Order: sequence, then C-alpha cells, then structure tokens
Amino acid sequence: MTTTHDTQAPAADAPRDPSEQLPRFREAVSGLVNYRPQKPALSPEGRSYPLAANETPFGTLPKVAEAIAEAAAGINRYPDNGGQALVAEIAERFGLDPEGLMLGCGSVGVAQQLITAVAGPGDEVLYAWPSFEAYPILTRLAGATSVQVELREGVHDLTAMADRVTDRTRLVFVCNPNNPTGTVVGRTELEEFLDRVPAGCLVVLDEAYYEYVRDTGTPDGLSLLPGRPGLVVLRTFSKAYGLAGLRIGYAAGDPRVIGTLRKAYLPYSAGSVAQAAAVAALRSGGEVRRRTDVITAERTRVTDALRKLGWRVPESEANFLWLPLGERAAAFGAHCASAGISVRAVPGTGVRVTLGLPADNDAFLAAATAFPPS
Repeated sequence: MTTTHDTQAPAADAPRDPSEQLPRFREAVSGLVNYRPQKPALSPEGRSYPLAANETPFGTLPKVAEAIAEAAAGINRYPDNGGQALVAEIAERFGLDPEGLMLGCGSVGVAQQLITAVAGPGDEVLYAWPSFEAYPILTRLAGATSVQVELREGVHDLTAMADRVTDRTRLVFVCNPNNPTGTVVGRTELEEFLDRVPAGCLVVLDEAYYEYVRDTGTPDGLSLLPGRPGLVVLRTFSKAYGLAGLRIGYAAGDPRVIGTLRKAYLPYSAGSVAQAAAVAALRSGGEVRRRTDVITAERTRVTDALRKLGWRVPESEANFLWLPLGERAAAFGAHCASAGISVRAVPGTGVRVTLGLPADNDAFLAAATAFPPS
C-alpha cells in the first residue's frame, strides 16, 4: 500500500498569517504610481547639469538667507496658520484684498486644496494635455474624472476646452505659461474663454512661471480677477524666487470663494521658515527681476541656437524649452544623460529642458548638436 501526502492548499477559510494581511486602499490610490524624482545624470568626467526640474540655477537670495536664519530660531513653535505677515506682503505688493488670499504647500498643494474642495466622484476636472503632470494625479485622488483636451500646435485650445465643459465640470485648469511646452495664451482669448465658462465652475489660472513672461500680450492673471468670482489664480515661490526646497505658494481670488476654500487647508502646512523666506523674497524684487532677465536672455539664445541646428522649438515664456520629439524623446533623454545633463523626457511625446546658467546651457547645446534633430 502506497502512502500519499496531501499537498493541497489550505482551505480558503483557514486562518491567514496576520503579517500577510494588508489594509484595503481606495482604488484611486492603488492605481497610482509613486512619484520618483530623476536621479542626477553624471558625465564620464563626473560633471552634472541639472536641467530637469525647472528650478532657478541661482543660489539663495541674500535677504532670504537672513530671514531663514532668523526664523529657524523659532521652529519649536507652530507657524501662523493664516500666514498674516506673508498675506499682508502679497496683498500690498499686488494690490489685492488680504481676504482673497490663501497660502499652501507650494502651488501644487493649493491645487490639491482646490480640487478637494470642489470635486468628487462623478465630477469632472478639465485641463489641456500635455500640461502639469500633477493635474491627473490630484484629480484621481479626489475620485473625480479627468477630461483632457489636446493642445493645438503646442498651445491651449481654449475654444475646444470651452466646448468640453459640461454640467459635471467643477474645475478647469489653465496653465499659463504651460508646463511642459512653455507656451502662453493671450488676454483676449483668455477673457473670451472665461466668459464662456458657466457660473458655478471654478477656473484655476496656474501661473507658476509668470515671473519669466516677457510677452506683453500675456495677461497678468491677477488683473482678471475683479468681477470674476469663478476665477482663482495660483502663484508659487518655488521657481523665480528660488524657494523650491521650502514649498510655499498661494491662491488669489474672490474673498467669498477663498474663504470657503480655506476649509480644505491642511493646518500648518505653510511652515514658518517658508513664510518668512517668502516675505524676504518679495522684498528682493529687483534682484529677482535681474535673475529672471538672465534666464530669459538665455531662453532667446538657446532657442535661436537650436533652431539654427534644425530643431523645432515652440516659443516659450517660461524658464524651460520644449522639444516635441515624439518617439525619439526617450533616446534624446538618454543621450543627454550620457553627457551628465538631466532633462525631463516624456516618452513618446517630447523633452523639456530647464534653462540654466550659460555654461549649463552650452553643455546642453553641445549634446543637441551631436544628436540629429529629425
């Protein structure tokens, strides 16, 4: 008689090891991919050119460094939850009502507050595409549905976007200048679009790169606020002001709307050091303008050089350029990385390259020269 051993799996209702049982997450979260910043590229000689994250290449503003050192002595205390000093500084500098201002953890933190406050399951959030990559992530986290409208020749197609607004649309993002293309929409077309969006739908004008705009036809979003309670403007201190590591931004809008949106604010998320640094940055306006002038001059120089090499480069009003390479984007990104140049390659779409100091940009141009533009 042969003896056999039972090798069947335990019954489905058998007790399981508690260490193997994980909490159940929302489907919206489970379907997301963790955000992974790019690792710095290194050339064979050990050189690194960080041109991927749209940061300013300049160091900390002197007044900001002083403010940070002073504010650091009090970090054992919670920050002012209302950010009164910074709000007052923003209001005075731009001629705004303090009650119509709300701080946040960078403009992306404010964007999350906005979506959380107005959109949920069954609602729609509308934006152009490609645009800021956080929009679809934040929309999914809120349980809302993304509606993406393709850019027309690299620019927001506001007519098509207005046509896609429905009674389910709760929020529309207009990124101006647009990330990643750097393109802008003008005052007339933007005003016509705002007039078409029905009351009750929030339009968010994301102006993270406004300080780099030199095109006189591009409107200052803050000037569009009067008489438009459905419009909110986002600004950040991460880019031109050089506070990317401190995470501070703000929204401006109708006081009645902002007052409601404040309810979605994560308490104390705008830290005391960040607030003090932002005040000092605003008071360093002359130096900020000088630094952005350097970058915009480089923008013109690098654009002209690339076009002479045969590259197609959309007109940019931001601190970066967009190369619509399509299926060749990943290959060009890898080519740049081999020379120690970090760029933002979007596979199948294009490559975004941040404008740095002249030496950084020369290294990029050298890499571009060695890669066929088509």
